[in-house]
Amino acid sequence: MCQEFPKEKWVDARREDVLDAPYFHVVFTVPEELNPVIYSNQKLLYNALYHASSDTLQELASDSKYLGADIGYICILHTWGSEMNFHPHIHAVVLGGGLDPGNHWKDNGEDFFLPIRVVSRLFRGKYLAELKQLWENGKLEFHGTAEPYRNHYVFKELLDSCYDKEWVPYCKKPFDGAESVIRYLGKYTHRIAISNYRIKSVTDSSVTFTAKDYKNQGQWKEVSISGEEFLRRFLMHVPPKRFVRIRHYGLLSSRNKRSKITLCRNLLGCKKYLSRLKDLDAPAIIRLLYNKDVCKCSSCGGRIIPISADPSLFRPEPHLLC
Repeated sequence: MCQEFPKEKWVDARREDVLDAPYFHVVFTVPEELNPVIYSNQKLLYNALYHASSDTLQELASDSKYLGADIGYICILHTWGSEMNFHPHIHAVVLGGGLDPGNHWKDNGEDFFLPIRVVSRLFRGKYLAELKQLWENGKLEFHGTAEPYRNHYVFKELLDSCYDKEWVPYCKKPFDGAESVIRYLGKYTHRIAISNYRIKSVTDSSVTFTAKDYKNQGQWKEVSISGEEFLRRFLMHVPPKRFVRIRHYGLLSSRNKRSKITLCRNLLGCKKYLSRLKDLDAPAIIRLLYNKDVCKCSSCGGRIIPISADPSLFRPEPHLLC
């Protein structure tokens, strides 16, 4: 499924939470040496990624040396690289300001308020501390290429090597206004490992698709692999059952945003972005977004009445069909 319809509904609902304030896109990654262990313990170590990235942002933002405010952010897990290789990382859309202890708005303008090297080292420490705790509590499993890490000394060497490496989270340029934040959210929230447009050809034995070559300045290239390998790579990115990939924190968390986002909006004197799709039924949403009337028969122009409770399915009355 392309996720276009759920994406549009989700992004539209977020419009009412967006402020006319700086926003930043921060990406948290881990060394590839950890990938086999993470893949063997997906739910535990994906959750650890959320814990480490959110705790890092919250702890540093609340420090008066950097901002001294309670901020809001959305964390989204992606597990793939451009070639559908296993590459777990967190995308965080971060509100670049927040409420100080006196409930006054505070921000640093268009400059990201946290030194990226400090972010890197704190994130590294928090993630490895949780990984080590899970290991000491006997909660980790080791399968496939992670099998050697069953050995206490080999796992200890893995931890030591990861502590010695410089981890490389990075912050992209600030968004150009609140509307660009709204558009950008849709780009990252409901994305899957590969989109249909990137698949160029399928034969009985192979699949050819386009991917970015980051060793060549991000130029697009074609990659051909066997059908079995294509399926293997795609299925690596199916999340654990009932796993929540989009998580809201701080001012944007469910328990805070109703009161605190309103307060922030009043302090900033900015307008409220209203939902376009709220209270519309599915046919009306499709008509607004795609200029397509799904309740009109393409042959005779008669009305087709949706009777399904599922907004993505429409079963017409038989006597209305041509």
